[in-house]
Amino acid sequence: MAKKVLKGMTWGHSRGIVPLQAFAQRFNQLYPDIEVQWRQRTLQEFADYPIEKLTETYDLLIIDHPWVGCAAATNCVLPLDEHLSREYLDNQAENQVGGSHDSYRYGGHQWALAIDAAAPVPSFRKDLLDENGQQVPASWTEVMELARMGKVAAPAIPIDLLMNFYMFCQVHGQEPFQQKEQVIDRKTGLKALQTMKEFYSLLDRRMFDANPIRVAEMMSMTNDFWYCPFAYGYSNYSRDGYSKYLLTYGNLVSFDGTKKLRSTIGGTGLAVSAFSAFKEEALLFVEMIVSETNQSTEYALNGGQPGHRKAWIDERTNYITRNYFRNTLESLDESYMRPRYHGYLHFQDHAGDPIRDYMMGEGSPQQVLETIDSIYQESQMVAQNER
Repeated sequence: MAKKVLKGMTWGHSRGIVPLQAFAQRFNQLYPDIEVQWRQRTLQEFADYPIEKLTETYDLLIIDHPWVGCAAATNCVLPLDEHLSREYLDNQAENQVGGSHDSYRYGGHQWALAIDAAAPVPSFRKDLLDENGQQVPASWTEVMELARMGKVAAPAIPIDLLMNFYMFCQVHGQEPFQQKEQVIDRKTGLKALQTMKEFYSLLDRRMFDANPIRVAEMMSMTNDFWYCPFAYGYSNYSRDGYSKYLLTYGNLVSFDGTKKLRSTIGGTGLAVSAFSAFKEEALLFVEMIVSETNQSTEYALNGGQPGHRKAWIDERTNYITRNYFRNTLESLDESYMRPRYHGYLHFQDHAGDPIRDYMMGEGSPQQVLETIDSIYQESQMVAQNER
């Protein structure tokens, strides 16, 4: 009998590829007639090439949850609630981290399973803070004090600035996307941009070209920076041997003494292409790798950052990551979920650019808000234009 070869697409980091490859090896040992081959692409390539096109070539796809509006509109991936048992899906829902499982449910269907969970959280070099007599910041005021010393790093490419804009809108009193015409009301939006401008003006200009991975690499390979207040967390950097220096992770700080910063849930989901010639085999792979048992053991032990809550509270996974999971869980549980309507990705792909321009000294905050409102309105036209 000819071997069935399934192709999977994921993203290019140890966290995104190694646990998938490790399980694919084990899966092939259990089912010798099935081989799952994983390819990876960069985070930017994920943004630049539509996932719905990839479903024509790949059987298994790692996706971001804002894409599920497109999934519901195009039906290019399988609705997993029609293929997996209610008991299994109930276990996933009851053991989600933040809203990670719910984020892949849209239009009455479950389009992916949360194989990975993440949100922007603080990271720091405890050794350098201790050597210099500094405490880990507990408030935004203390973060700003460290930033004035030139010892703070934070990703400042457009997508990360946009996620942080959502965060600072909320800390100033309003969630974004409550209206059809505006992303946020002018008063709240101006306050958010002012807070961000005060902070990012203190950072090394290299940050405007750095994503969360690059910031983690800077902090774990050099002694230039002591603290990062928010970047999508990577447990790899708190594991022995992964990088030159260990990073420690924690929960988000208080902004005004009473209100904590609230970041945006991220992570990834695992979906099955509706065009796959091996749907049953792909579904079996998904069910096994996202199971409670695998997520808490092999997936986490091979550098993964599981989407299943049992892995986040497990003693072994916390031991090997110096409590990365336990120390950040509160921030993930309190995180904000982005919109997922078909067309939102147009907004997400473009709205961070004017924010970055302003942080780098171009334009005005009023112009930023006007521009992102225009992009927001354009994004709402996507579904209508495709009918």
